[in-house]
Amino acid sequence: MMKRSFFGLQQPRFKYDAVSNMNIEPVRIAVPEKVTLFLNRPFEGKVPRTLNVGDRVKTGQKLTLYEDSDAYVISSVTGTIRSFDSFLGDFGQTLTAINIEPEPTDEFDEALSRALDEDGVAAARDYLLSIPGGMPPEMLKGGHIDTLVICGIEQDLLSITNQYVTKSKVPAMNKGVSAIKKITGVHKVVMALPQSLMQEAGAIGGAAGVELRVIEDEYPSANPRLIMRDVMGQIVPADKRPEDLGIFFVNAEAIAAVGEAVEKKMLPVTKTLTVVKKDMTKTVVEARIGTPFSDIFQALDITLFDRDRIIVGGPMSGTTVYAEDHPVGPRTLSIMIHDSSDVPLVSDYPC
Repeated sequence: MMKRSFFGLQQPRFKYDAVSNMNIEPVRIAVPEKVTLFLNRPFEGKVPRTLNVGDRVKTGQKLTLYEDSDAYVISSVTGTIRSFDSFLGDFGQTLTAINIEPEPTDEFDEALSRALDEDGVAAARDYLLSIPGGMPPEMLKGGHIDTLVICGIEQDLLSITNQYVTKSKVPAMNKGVSAIKKITGVHKVVMALPQSLMQEAGAIGGAAGVELRVIEDEYPSANPRLIMRDVMGQIVPADKRPEDLGIFFVNAEAIAAVGEAVEKKMLPVTKTLTVVKKDMTKTVVEARIGTPFSDIFQALDITLFDRDRIIVGGPMSGTTVYAEDHPVGPRTLSIMIHDSSDVPLVSDYPC
């Protein structure tokens, strides 16, 4: 991952991992005993709800909890709602945790299928917010989109999730690109990816009308602002975002999930993610959204000890979580285990 000049005249360089020559077989995690889904709204115990403890939900069902809110999640299992809890997320964000006890067999909700039959592909817009890979909310609200940039690589190091999807799900991505054009009205679609995946991505670009652009394999070349500058030839002002200029970034996994949803008329509920073990070996995992991390650790024979860190995301910009029962989310690209012996000691006392 890190490269240093032999003569010591250059700074160390961090490189993204390449999967072009890897033969990856993902580890599939069994449906857990409890699934936890996060609704992007604070929990309000005294406000009337559209769902209650004891209600049965279906796989792929759109779950809205409050009548005065359009916030929703997609149920990843068929089962019974057991509880609602308040959860404190990143940067002080307060969420509602919906805890579901799964049944052994899936019963799939047919709302998306009916919507597609009645109103065509554009009807999928109202169901895609919680798909694997995550879709920008602003992109689904009907605003103007000049360009869509599909990221075939993660912004951070070590994770290989989007590269794996780009390599292994070309047909789904082609269908996803065609569908997202109809859903959002975007005409220009660009895919940014490393040179090592250009051969696989050629089938996507040719079939779906996608412009392929190469990004450097050195970190942080996959940062959206750097892609805008180095690949798109545009500088994003400091007080603006790419979205403010009509350019939206979306993960390759999300585009593949859109393709699967439209083709099968069912919302995908299984998340692909990279697990980085303490020895830095990587495993691609497929698990239901809402699966506790502990189930993944058990399946991969990962043992945690006191002061080990669980990092969601990569080593440069990831976020530490403090419980093994933290669930897999639609945007969970990777889980990294940082051994306590490698964690530097930090003190708040002056020298």
